[in-house]
Amino acid sequence: MSVAVGYVSSQEGRAALSAAIREAALRKTDLQIMGPLASEGAAEAESDIRAAITAAGAAGVPASLRPNDGTDAADLMIDASYEEEVELIVIGVRRRSPVGKLFLGSTAQRVILEAGCPVTAVKADLLPRP
Repeated sequence: MSVAVGYVSSQEGRAALSAAIREAALRKTDLQIMGPLASEGAAEAESDIRAAITAAGAAGVPASLRPNDGTDAADLMIDASYEEEVELIVIGVRRRSPVGKLFLGSTAQRVILEAGCPVTAVKADLLPRP
């Protein structure tokens, strides 16, 4: 079993990484970081991902990067939830207007509705600042 996190280079992505490390440590399982496409800032994400793998190791969580090979991010997480014994998916979202709260966005909404395991959506702007 493992915890998977969908990562994009943003405040929401960094919040999702932190929450996923905590969840994996609590569950005593490994962490799969599902990395962004090159067009979505993969080069900028490298330092965040390296830092997350280091932080996971310090917390006793084996972590690995699963680079996105061009698959839609939602499909990648949904498929992992059914095929790879993923027990929890963590995604980062940003706070939205009252109307926007009804629709998280196409990727988040698809993952939440279609994943074969629970999904935790972390609101990045509500987390305490370091």
